[in-house]
Amino acid sequence: MTQDASARIPDGIAQHHMHHASALGRHASPIALLLVTGLMIAATLGAFGSGRNHDFRAVAPAATLSVNTPARIRNGMFFETRIRIEPHQAFSDLILAVEPSLWRDVTVNTMIPAPAEETFEQGAFRLSYGEWEAGAPLEIKIDSQINPSLFRGTEGTIALYDGDERVLALPIEMRVLP
Repeated sequence: MTQDASARIPDGIAQHHMHHASALGRHASPIALLLVTGLMIAATLGAFGSGRNHDFRAVAPAATLSVNTPARIRNGMFFETRIRIEPHQAFSDLILAVEPSLWRDVTVNTMIPAPAEETFEQGAFRLSYGEWEAGAPLEIKIDSQINPSLFRGTEGTIALYDGDERVLALPIEMRVLP
């Protein structure tokens, strides 16, 4: 039993499908290749988050507060925040206060050194480091992760207190990309 060639072609395939395409039609579009290359270069340079950290800084007569953290980051990423407090005077109780809005939908994994006491008072997370000498800097490293539910960004204030007296405040803003 013999069948002609057209009977062996699957349904939906016509004879014109079996002709070889031109050399340009057999390869990916050069426009698509340029677009993908451009996106990869932009991502490598940090255009879509996880670029270099940003330095935020506030200076007052009593102390200098510096915060190094990402200003733009991608959702779900781990990141590091470094805080440096340079007291220009002695503190009876050096307290770092963080507004809850800054840490909303952010998981704080580690904080080194750990504060002597952690509380939530006066509308902020208050991290107490006790008495502190003038001229003795305090370096704090915080490892965190952006929770998947956080979109668009987060902002809040990190303030420095001597007991109940506010010494200075520093607004922080992070843009979160999908």
